[in-house]
Amino acid sequence: MTTDSQKIRFFRRHIPSFACLPGCHDCCGPVTTSSEEMARLPVKSRAVHEAALADLSCPHLGEEGCQVYAERPLICRLFGTTPGLPCPHGRRPEVMTDRRIEQQIHHFFAATRQVLV
Repeated sequence: MTTDSQKIRFFRRHIPSFACLPGCHDCCGPVTTSSEEMARLPVKSRAVHEAALADLSCPHLGEEGCQVYAERPLICRLFGTTPGLPCPHGRRPEVMTDRRIEQQIHHFFAATRQVLV
């Protein structure tokens, strides 16, 4: 297991979850992620990526929501769990992501190669 994989596992354990508004996909826009996380996602065609980008959406967003929810990138997990990435509908976990963990995640983003999902 790589160092980045270990960091991703650590961060995933420390980002709280919460119930989203059913049918809402407001945070499912184009995002970037580390190459390590991207490798965990199913490969989508160039046409699917281009269509999603044209719609300001994610290529992994389907009719029923996120098709890769269990493997969604850290940035997707952070939405709604920090003051800097609030849910537009006011949803949130009981306890927000610890500020130190959030800072470590942002440092990880800055220190790793990011690719468009």
